[in-house]
Amino acid sequence: MRIGYARVSTDEQSIALQVDALKRAQCDRIFKDEGISGVAARRPGLDRALSQLKSGDTLVVWRLDRL
Repeated sequence: MRIGYARVSTDEQSIALQVDALKRAQCDRIFKDEGISGVAARRPGLDRALSQLKSGDTLVVWRLDRL
């Protein structure tokens, strides 16, 4: 299974570009965090994405700095 994760840190940013790229990468599920900085201790979307991963699955991000 391919699990996608997208994150934007400000309300001015659009998550749509990342989500479109994850769809093109054929992700089965996509989790998102909006308005959350990369240094935030809690990122609920990332937590949910990681909890869904099983052996053999792949976590897909648009760019590494989004992770």
